[in-house]
Amino acid sequence: MKTDCLFCKIIAGELPCDQVYSDEHVIVFEDINPKAPVHLLIVPREHIISLNALEEKHDGLMGHIMRLLPKLAKEQGLDKGFRTIINTGSGGGQIVFHLHVHLLGGGGLGGTGF
Repeated sequence: MKTDCLFCKIIAGELPCDQVYSDEHVIVFEDINPKAPVHLLIVPREHIISLNALEEKHDGLMGHIMRLLPKLAKEQGLDKGFRTIINTGSGGGQIVFHLHVHLLGGGGLGGTGF
């Protein structure tokens, strides 16, 4: 745990969150500044700064997260689809430097323009 990391403090129970799911690998909670009707954050319990810091030893963790996303979306009623976002680095919009995946859905997302 990194002592000055917001998400590490949430994981340690030092800060409150609206938790949706938890297991030995991740904690999932509602974003405090939602961009959609459903906006969850999937956060590894291990402090990993960003995608750039991933190592081969994290392959299982990332697979776990990817398989968990559709399950969480279904539980949230996102039957028509959902969006996932991983911001990486300050230039990629990352604000909290602890790897996390945004799960968004429930309307108002629009097209990406890509």
